Amino acid sequence: MDIQFLPDIEITCEHCDGTRYSNDVDSIMYHGYSIKDVMSLTILEALDVFKDSKKIKEKLQVLVDLGIGYLTLGEATPALSGGEAQRLKLASEIGKVQDGSIFIFDEPSIGLHPLDVETLLRVFDTLIHQKATIIVIEHDLDVIRNSDYIIDMGPEGGQLGGEIIAMGTVEEIKQNKNSKIGKYL
Repeated sequence: MDIQFLPDIEITCEHCDGTRYSNDVDSIMYHGYSIKDVMSLTILEALDVFKDSKKIKEKLQVLVDLGIGYLTLGEATPALSGGEAQRLKLASEIGKVQDGSIFIFDEPSIGLHPLDVETLLRVFDTLIHQKATIIVIEHDLDVIRNSDYIIDMGPEGGQLGGEIIAMGTVEEIKQNKNSKIGKYL
């Protein structure tokens, strides 16, 4: 509820207990799970429940591969972080022919554990094999190191930046004396 000058409040529905389903859905079962039960499963848990359904399993596996298997199926989208929302959107693109598609990511590795950065890089590789072009604005050296082509901006940040100081492959950036990141690669 939006109460003009006060903070928003949430009131749980007394009829559905916040599930958004009537009690009638409890009569419909799949492998012993009601719709309410399924929606409270994590994606990883649901993968096991739907292991015999090829289409559902494939879709869930993509989400696990993107590193968001811990989310529940009924997760409210406003509750997602920016990175989770990006990966969820990305999941809808995986498996499609991406010839001519361009994906632009702004600091996709922020807040990710190094193992999740590896997952992100595998996703990028999948998109590239599907003929997509990926542009990444990034400071993470692992992501930069895995790039085909780098544009190093500088010479400093903020008002003192905005100029191209070096560009090329990882090897070319390493050799470029103007590059700020070359010595760290």
